[in-house]
Amino acid sequence: MKVKTTMEFEPVSPVRAYERIVEQIEQAVLTGRLRPGERLPGERELMTQFGVSRSTIREALRVLQAGEVIRSRPGDPRGPEVLPASPASLQKSLDRLARAETLGLAELLQFRMILEGSAYRLAAELRTEEDLSELRAALAAMTESLDDYATFSRADVAFHDVVARAGRNTLIVVCGKVVRGVVLDLIAGKLANSTDRQALMAASVAHHKEVLRAVEDGDGPLAARLARRALFDYYAEYVGADERVVLEHLLD
Repeated sequence: MKVKTTMEFEPVSPVRAYERIVEQIEQAVLTGRLRPGERLPGERELMTQFGVSRSTIREALRVLQAGEVIRSRPGDPRGPEVLPASPASLQKSLDRLARAETLGLAELLQFRMILEGSAYRLAAELRTEEDLSELRAALAAMTESLDDYATFSRADVAFHDVVARAGRNTLIVVCGKVVRGVVLDLIAGKLANSTDRQALMAASVAHHKEVLRAVEDGDGPLAARLARRALFDYYAEYVGADERVVLEHLLD
């Protein structure tokens, strides 16, 4: 006697033709078969090559343009232009990924601890006098705005941005900005709505002073440890006990 499985499956969505077109063109750009500045064929030729209607081609081009893969002008006889990769387009793609429902807060925090730990280490070892001057200015603005949450937050973001730039790595800058923004959105209001906002802001200033000293001293390992510990102490309470253990492995 055969036993029927109790497993349930979810309905699937059919893949639309324009999505396949987008995938092929994006793959051609990624592999270098299509290079920045080159032109795609016109709409009529694309219709012939892909075997689809004009409306399908236009929808694919709309998606590609929204993703800053191409620049398309209606009626342009030269065809859509392939654009070079840019930090802005990368940031959009990463932001969509980071906000996907499949990614939980614990995963984002783990990635942020790894990323910022590395960013702070690089900043301590590669910073210039100009970087240090900007970090000191951002910290001074934080210290002077403990009674102004909006100004304090802007100065805090500026401090992190300088640290990321000091590592001279565009990916660290872009990834750090995206993940930091998503995490803050998920935990919106902790500081803004806290009954003890002043104490939290003062603790944040104290942490940034420690970090700045480590960066000034060129102590990369210490700067990295401070960054990871601060993130854990601030956010760990928002994840489950099992997930917290994973974050603890990044502390030393």
